Amino acid sequence: MKHILTKWFRKSYNKITGSIAFYPALIAISFLLLSWLMLELDFSETGKHIKSNYHLIRLRDATTARTIASTTVTGIISLAVFSFSMVMILLNQAASQLSNRTLENMISNRFQQIVLGFYIGTIVYALFLLSTIRDIDSGIYVPALSIYLLLLLTVGDIFLFIYFLHYITQMVKFETIIKRVHQQTLKTMQKKIDHQNPQKFVLPDMPVQIIRMATSDYYQGYDREELLHFAKQHEGVVNFLHPEGTYLLKGIPLLEFYSGTKLPEDAVNELLDTLDFYVGQPVEKNAYFGFHQLTEIALKALSPGINDPQTAVLSLHALTDLFSFLIQHRQQLIFRDKNEQFRIKNREHSFENLLDTCYTAIWNYGKDDQYIQQAMQQMLTQLIGCNPDSIHIDPVKKILYQVTVK
Repeated sequence: MKHILTKWFRKSYNKITGSIAFYPALIAISFLLLSWLMLELDFSETGKHIKSNYHLIRLRDATTARTIASTTVTGIISLAVFSFSMVMILLNQAASQLSNRTLENMISNRFQQIVLGFYIGTIVYALFLLSTIRDIDSGIYVPALSIYLLLLLTVGDIFLFIYFLHYITQMVKFETIIKRVHQQTLKTMQKKIDHQNPQKFVLPDMPVQIIRMATSDYYQGYDREELLHFAKQHEGVVNFLHPEGTYLLKGIPLLEFYSGTKLPEDAVNELLDTLDFYVGQPVEKNAYFGFHQLTEIALKALSPGINDPQTAVLSLHALTDLFSFLIQHRQQLIFRDKNEQFRIKNREHSFENLLDTCYTAIWNYGKDDQYIQQAMQQMLTQLIGCNPDSIHIDPVKKILYQVTVK
């Protein structure tokens, strides 16, 4: 039961924090709390004293206060509608010319969510103030301090809108999108570098139990701490048979569990609860998707309807840098428990297959284009030169030969 709740919490947490509404909701709640605190200050003895002694911030007319708040609400709503109508138009344009898979990366952009949150927060702040304005001649009970803060927030929203226009026009540029996917993929690979000395891993000479897929789905990874704890608890070793991001049919072998005793059904379910299955291509969790997104951008750019070889070359440059990182670093595939006992062995996409999938696909589409011919030869030559002694160089030389003899 604990593992089911943990998995549900993990999936719910990732779903909520990955939603476009997460940051706007937090900011809107923060503005609601801010409005309450400002009203407490306004109607406190300190606030009344400030408004009585500093005439510049005194606002006697309740009608004026209501007008300011209602006008602010109307104006910020217009800004929000215009801003995100523009976002949808640009996203639609990017999807038609690049790849639908890149939209998730663009939509989840934090800056856009923060801007939306400030707009919604200002609206919530102003609406809350409207309900507290009183018609009293002294003006002490008009929330003048809150109204003046609302004016400052509105001015801030206007400047935020101006910067947002600049930001969104830069964000949808092809080179910006390619750079973002490249950086996210590189960051994901850097998290999986094996800093330890390479050790040969031999599966234990123990009875093996095949764990199969309960339903057809995408295998997207696992909770490492939970799985290490499970393997240690049952004194076994988990050997995954497929890389993360693989679509597997029901009944297909997913992993091997080596242990002296066979796992009962409830333990198998507990093991499966530590794994993640869902639809999607999260680059921040699996660098494999980043390679495919960059390849897809290049192929889309080379399609007859778009015919933009320079964008394909930019994708090729980004891919080459990522492959250069793979050549010079080892990905961690083996994980130990706290007692330094081997417990988990991952399966990664082979370098040769990944290289062939990316470069060969781009070459087949663009081999008749001079830009692609030159860029492909230059990038493959540099890739060989970055680490000539690597075990991965032979597949690179093979593709370079195919490109050169064309």
